Amino acid sequence: MGKVLVGNHIRKLRFNHNEMTQQQLADKVGVTRQTIVALEKGNYSPSLELAFRFAHVFNLPLEEIFFYGENAEER
Repeated sequence: MGKVLVGNHIRKLRFNHNEMTQQQLADKVGVTRQTIVALEKGNYSPSLELAFRFAHVFNLPLEEIFFYGENAEER
């Protein structure tokens, strides 16, 4: 059984939102650029509060930004 983790589409969403930089997104959700880097690499799972901030910035439901399950990094 593979490891279970939270994956995301943040990098793709940034690109689709006028090529938003990691720093611009970090400023909008209230974290450091390094946190965005870690999220995009799959090295960090956000708190529920932070996940909702991403949903607000991208105007999308959580499940269109984040996904959960086995081998989520391969999605």
